[in-house]
Amino acid sequence: MLNAAGLHAPYCLRTVVELETEDGKIGLAEVPGSAAIDEALLAAKPHVLGADPRNWNALRAKLTQHFRPETSAVRGMAPWDGRKLVQVHSALDVACLDLAGQAAGVPVATLLGGIVRDQVPYSAYLFYKHEGAGGELAFGVDPKASGWAAARQKAALDPDGIVAQAKAMVAEFGFQSIKLKGGVFAPLQEIAAIKSLWRAFGAKVPLRLDPNALWSVQTSLTAAAELEGVLEYLEDPCRTQEAMAAVRRGCRLPLATNMCTTSFDDLPGSIRHHSEDIILTDHHYWGGLHASMELAAICRTFGRGVSMHSNNHAGISLAAMTHLGAAMPNLSFALDTHYPWQSDEIIVGGRMKIEGGCVTVPKEPGLGVTLDRPALARAHAAYVRCGLKERNDEIEMQKKVPGWRFLASRW
Repeated sequence: MLNAAGLHAPYCLRTVVELETEDGKIGLAEVPGSAAIDEALLAAKPHVLGADPRNWNALRAKLTQHFRPETSAVRGMAPWDGRKLVQVHSALDVACLDLAGQAAGVPVATLLGGIVRDQVPYSAYLFYKHEGAGGELAFGVDPKASGWAAARQKAALDPDGIVAQAKAMVAEFGFQSIKLKGGVFAPLQEIAAIKSLWRAFGAKVPLRLDPNALWSVQTSLTAAAELEGVLEYLEDPCRTQEAMAAVRRGCRLPLATNMCTTSFDDLPGSIRHHSEDIILTDHHYWGGLHASMELAAICRTFGRGVSMHSNNHAGISLAAMTHLGAAMPNLSFALDTHYPWQSDEIIVGGRMKIEGGCVTVPKEPGLGVTLDRPALARAHAAYVRCGLKERNDEIEMQKKVPGWRFLASRW
């Protein structure tokens, strides 16, 4: 899948965390995988052993004291977040909540304050892509595939290909809103794709575009004028709160972010500049489900919309996202998810269902998911075979376009 940082490798790295209690209960969590994250989690282990999973505040205080503080600058310039401490917090917070829910006999959403909605809406997530599905099918197309399975394998490099991808995904999963990952081609081509989606689906299906901050302020303003009345919101057209605020002052499109406001340290600047109208939380990068609920309360106080960003993930993270979406009173928009792009799963029962564009909140205690250990073993074997230790879309892109380099701003 093409994006502002290059080309996503045909494998999705995830780290699964298990916390086991003395009585044999297991709490699960999942975070973006890398050797660095694994090292950070191992460094946290001495502080986790013997802790009470119901007392997350005490454990978080221990971890904060042990690890060097991370500022928002550590996030880096890439479209994804490079911080480690927030992901350690996220993994342990989710796993502790899973255990606490099991012990209390209630779903995680109940522990977050109660279930506001039983079905959590998600958005279709479209990508420009080359031929091939990823993983074992990365270099070819299954001639027997049909529907969404065929669409996810075919090339989508022009507006017609994007519309075909959207129709297949909506038909398969019933999504009621659509997002296009931009920052790949010149803005005019991506604007044309959005307008083609608008003609295909009309006003009944809200549209979003995310250029991953690769546009200048002027390009962002020009694009916003072209797409006014077409987009539900424009996500991170440019980089920095100051630049986003300049775009917001010059257009009438709502702006969303998961790049210029990504931590609690960023919130004073966000409020001061009014750099966005919607903050897209991601429990993996905001420090967990508790932290995301705190963010939602701040958004409510200052009149910001709130929804959720997504990265590649399996069912453990989808369950956690769904519990969070179920408990968040002021959830303003359908959540992002990459889930349709993955074919494998590591939880018992296989892939979670997306029906009518929604995931039903698991009713079982805790997260409501259990590890499928044979499937996990197969996934680990694929990880060993692929040889990847961290995500690097630039190197993958260079296989298609020799000499290609990531640029923090391109148009």
